[in-house]
Amino acid sequence: MLLQGARQVGKTYIVREFGKNEYNDFVHLNFERDPDLKQLFQGKIDPFKIIEEIGFYANRKITAKNTLIFFDEIQECEEAITALKYFNEEAADYHLIAAGSLLGVAVGKSRSFPVGKVNFLTMYPMSFGEFLWAYNENLLFERILKNKDFDPFSKVIHEKLIDYLKIYLFLGGMPEVIDNYITNKDISWARNIQNEIVKAYHNDFSKYSTSSEAVKTREIWHSIPFQLARENKKFKYNDVRKKARASHFESSIEWLHQAGLIYISYNISAPKLPISGYADRSKFKVYMLDTGLLGALLNVSPQIIIQPNQLFKEFNGAFIENFVASELTNTFNRELYYWTSRGTSEVDFIISKDDMVLPIEVKSGTSRNLKSLQVYAEKYMPEKTIRTSPRNYHSQDKFVNLPLYALFSISSVL
Repeated sequence: MLLQGARQVGKTYIVREFGKNEYNDFVHLNFERDPDLKQLFQGKIDPFKIIEEIGFYANRKITAKNTLIFFDEIQECEEAITALKYFNEEAADYHLIAAGSLLGVAVGKSRSFPVGKVNFLTMYPMSFGEFLWAYNENLLFERILKNKDFDPFSKVIHEKLIDYLKIYLFLGGMPEVIDNYITNKDISWARNIQNEIVKAYHNDFSKYSTSSEAVKTREIWHSIPFQLARENKKFKYNDVRKKARASHFESSIEWLHQAGLIYISYNISAPKLPISGYADRSKFKVYMLDTGLLGALLNVSPQIIIQPNQLFKEFNGAFIENFVASELTNTFNRELYYWTSRGTSEVDFIISKDDMVLPIEVKSGTSRNLKSLQVYAEKYMPEKTIRTSPRNYHSQDKFVNLPLYALFSISSVL
């Protein structure tokens, strides 16, 4: 298995917990912390010889099926990535998990990638549902998942969930940030951790690309919050640098995308299956992987949490639309899309579920305006139209208002 995902989303932690709880023995090799481990993969790739030498390194006997071997930060050793193919073919009884933060940008083209020989999983920041679990609110989590009739919650429960959502929007889904806040209840510590994560990403810009490419990547990264703060959130190269063209920055956007640091939503001409076939890849929006890091880059004050609705309205609803992009990516693990009609109507997200193509309109306030959804519905007659907003559950005919805090349940309730 190869576990992918951005730095700091918890890959190492979750594999260590899995190894300790499910296996008799667990061997953890970190190629970033101990570069000398690369020597185990020099020359001819012999999985059994490598396993034997790992046993010498760890000072223990590695047995098939009873020991979990963990190759951490595997992007630092291309030979180890290539070796996964031979572990699969020649030593399949040995259980092996590898994890990497920047596999899409760090691995060169000179060596074979183990396509078809490895199970790939992608890990994202914690969703709001997982945040509820971290807060020991698992009963609320289950109640949301089971609400398939979209029955409104009582006012006290709805407001409690909105308060949790505001905290989550500020903290984001990085596990260390959430864990620190739950333990210490100190919002300034959380912001310090967010700033450290951003610094780590900056270091990666330089480490895994040329100096000139790193500068462009940093420019793109820091332009995203301000692109999202515009009412029209379509990405514009001119907002990164005056008179900039796509050819100058395309590779930097792809770098951030491959590193898992941004999500891209493409404009579609028609909501038909397969949706990707109707995407215009020259028109797109860019979202950050985490609302907490978005807030850190915008230097949003923690006091915004205690204000009734300010966080929802701030920066033209940038936090809310970014939150929805993150939740949908976490839920469906696929590309994002949006729809426009001659510049007069726009539906923020288009999703597919089984054979359905469904529109999702995002509202950061309590407005009942459904103009864009109505235009879309009249033209394409979807099985459901969905609005997600701070409002309580509501369902009428084909229309559903799904509260923002319930968005993680969308796959289940549909």
